[in-house]
Amino acid sequence: MSLMTLIVFAGALMMAAGSPGPSIAALVARVLSRGARDVLPFLAAMWIGEGIWLTCAVLGLAAIAESFHAAFVAIKWLGVAYLLYLAWKMWFAPVETGDGALPEARSGAKLFFAGLTVTLGNPKIMMFYVALLPAIIDLGAVTLVGWAELVATMFVVLVAIDLAWVFLASRARLFLKSPRAVRIANRLSAGTMAGAAAAIATR
Repeated sequence: MSLMTLIVFAGALMMAAGSPGPSIAALVARVLSRGARDVLPFLAAMWIGEGIWLTCAVLGLAAIAESFHAAFVAIKWLGVAYLLYLAWKMWFAPVETGDGALPEARSGAKLFFAGLTVTLGNPKIMMFYVALLPAIIDLGAVTLVGWAELVATMFVVLVAIDLAWVFLASRARLFLKSPRAVRIANRLSAGTMAGAAAAIATR
């Protein structure tokens, strides 16, 4: 891949990934309500999910994906259901703010599953890789090395953007010192998570 092609791809991905969508909403809600200590499995699943969509686009699997539409619909609704479950848990989360309190730990596997289903079922991400990417890059001319370069560029962009969102959400969480503030943040996070589920469900 030429350097200019990778720059164009990175710029388009930065605009698409940087704009708040269901995945970012779920990520920010998670960090606001539980902190950033155990969010890595969720992030890793988001990045792997985007890598899967990129690979499908490069391999020309968009048409095949259409043939397995039911499977992607099932993944989408699994993601919606899990986001709604997380929203419910956030809404009724405890509000203790003692100095020794740590963010509630969650199963890494469950967080990974949540991140993967949200990413694979996110219409915004689907449209970028399946519909927009072919207009940016001649996918028919992408070699194995070119695919590796695209994947590497994708990871650099996504890691930078998603960690920036995590940092901002973590800084916002520092202001949650009173039980009332924690309760409000939990309710806002629950609403954000439910909104992300609704955004996925209605597209």
